Amino acid sequence: MHEAMLWLKEGNKIRCELCARRCLIPEDKEGFCRVRENKKGTLFTKNYGKIVSIDVDPIEKKPLYHFYPGASTLSISSVGCNFKCKFCINCDISQTDKITGKTYSPDDIIKIANDKGIKIIAYTYTEPTIFFEFAYRTSRLAKRYNIKNVFVTNGYITSEAIKKIGKYLDAVTVDFKASGNSEFYKKYMSVPDVQPIFNALKHFNKHRVFIEISNLIIPGIGDSSEDNHKLVEWIIDNLDSSIPYHLLGFTPCYQMNDIIPTSLDVLERFAADAKQVGLRYPYVGNIWGSKFENTYCYNCGQAVIERTGTFINGMNLEGNRCPNCGFAINIIKD
Repeated sequence: MHEAMLWLKEGNKIRCELCARRCLIPEDKEGFCRVRENKKGTLFTKNYGKIVSIDVDPIEKKPLYHFYPGASTLSISSVGCNFKCKFCINCDISQTDKITGKTYSPDDIIKIANDKGIKIIAYTYTEPTIFFEFAYRTSRLAKRYNIKNVFVTNGYITSEAIKKIGKYLDAVTVDFKASGNSEFYKKYMSVPDVQPIFNALKHFNKHRVFIEISNLIIPGIGDSSEDNHKLVEWIIDNLDSSIPYHLLGFTPCYQMNDIIPTSLDVLERFAADAKQVGLRYPYVGNIWGSKFENTYCYNCGQAVIERTGTFINGMNLEGNRCPNCGFAINIIKD
């Protein structure tokens, strides 16, 4: 075990300050995530360096469409999560009680990235907040080698944690489910309050972390057009209208195999509404063949990046500007 970061003693209990649950953990007990444990008045993380999945992915898979489009990422994860989603596609590693995985050091991860010529590390698959200590040390080291760091997160992370890692974090995808509907989060994800996610987005923005947002639409129980509308309005009012916004299709899995997949029609309708409200870059993901896979210039409508799923078919940009009209696109690229 490795001593954890971000905690306070309260008598013989420990208050974890890492995720928004802020668990108060008695001695010899674990927090909600099952990977942080109070041992004799010290908080330890049980999954430090225990990498259960490591792979090379296109950055578009995260999904990140405006952060180094076409780049590859070295994607890593450990076991554990601070949510209990009944529809988790990675439930075998997120919901397990066993600490598994091969032991790596931050230097090992950097070496793998350098050997493969990869310049972005993505902390993903499970919730990166739960392996924060390893992510923090790896991201700090990555900066020395000009390697970017990306979190794919549910956003249930404290301002203290964001402040700690903010200077090393380059981009973040915050994944909403059911447009952030609070009752859905309580019933299907064991999340008592969604407000910390919105707070986290403001803090990521404050620390100049590049933001993209995704929204998983679940037929029948998490497909309110009104909720989608409200989320889009919040993004515009509190962040920026140029935040890329990904509407994702649901696939039956885990404890929710009886729910049908999301139709392309629904996702395109939600994307069209997002654009109507004022978001410049709405996308449709998890289902291929939509006009909302491409990036269009908001000013003249020119297609500047054409995609099929996570594959780029063509890119036509002059720096970060539309070659047709010169309009600046909210995009980071080489």
